[in-house]
Amino acid sequence: MIRLLVALLIVVFAVLQYQFWAGRGGLIDFASLQTQLDSQSVLNKKLKERNRVLKAEVFDLKRGYEAIEERGRADFGLIMKGETFYQIVESQNKNAKQK
Repeated sequence: MIRLLVALLIVVFAVLQYQFWAGRGGLIDFASLQTQLDSQSVLNKKLKERNRVLKAEVFDLKRGYEAIEERGRADFGLIMKGETFYQIVESQNKNAKQK
């Protein structure tokens, strides 16, 4: 009778150990979820910074023409009335020597 009880307790202990280590919600799942949480936190920080920059840019674009002008110059090559545009072109011989 005692041997049967000891064997039953060993089986119950083994099942509980399995549940603790490898079962659903066990230690292995916890470690996996912790890794996912850490990587998502890093991604969230990057996205928050990007959103902050975009929000500041939208604010600048709504408030004044300087930001619009700067964006036009950088993205579209805007040249204002009365300004002179200079384009520097490297010679063909210089490009061939560098390669």
